[in-house]
Amino acid sequence: MDLIIAARNEESYIGGCLQSLLDQDAKSFTLQVFVAVNASTDKTTEVALTYKEKFQARGWALNVLDVPVAGKVNALNAADQVSSGGIRVYLDADVRLKAELLRQLHAALDTDVPLYATGTLQVAPAQSWVTRQYASLWTQLPFVKGGAVGAGLFAVNSAGRARWAEFPNIISDDTFVRLCFRPDERIEVPACYIWPMIEGLRNLIRVRRRQDAGVEEIAQNYPDMLKNEGKATLGKGELLRLLLKNPVGFCVYAVVHVAVRLRPASKEWTRGR
Repeated sequence: MDLIIAARNEESYIGGCLQSLLDQDAKSFTLQVFVAVNASTDKTTEVALTYKEKFQARGWALNVLDVPVAGKVNALNAADQVSSGGIRVYLDADVRLKAELLRQLHAALDTDVPLYATGTLQVAPAQSWVTRQYASLWTQLPFVKGGAVGAGLFAVNSAGRARWAEFPNIISDDTFVRLCFRPDERIEVPACYIWPMIEGLRNLIRVRRRQDAGVEEIAQNYPDMLKNEGKATLGKGELLRLLLKNPVGFCVYAVVHVAVRLRPASKEWTRGR
């Protein structure tokens, strides 16, 4: 199993991410990790390299790549070029995995049938009141509860990776890959991964604007992929249920939603944290 992390200025997060890999209950396969450090100006590379011997002690390989050109997609493609294939996991540097997750992903993808898999998303405890309220509503949306969201973590087997060539130069790489697969080809395993949500109202609006721009970009450039969306619809009855169950979270979510639509989104990549 190969695992790819695109990292830029992640010195505060990459250590925790790599440690969560070392803590995996994974004995039935070997792991090869590629940290594609792209144009970092901090100590991301140095911190990652301190884990090299720890991975060797488990019989695994940690490869830290120097990618001089900034950009997540560029980093993903650089790592893909040196990956040996098979099952590939794509992971954000600020994500932490529960100990059984890689084992469950490997079991789900150990087949010749093209498949996509992810873990059960768990939002990390937020520091700000606004983000806590927003997350309390967001995690109850049908799209999120429906499974296989893949924000921050997605994996494919060899046959699944053949669905696309290089990552295209787009905003939302995770949405692009998810839509390469029909809903019945996407799996959510029970094990959780911890995904941090952006802190503060202004940042939530900024990142939500980026996310919407990423979805719109795919709709414009790859319209045929939308047939694989399979999102559960959010009808009036569901909206009312969410409002009654969590009025404060609903209002915070609605404020972000309205603010995003008051100004057109930029098509440039925006940092999610």
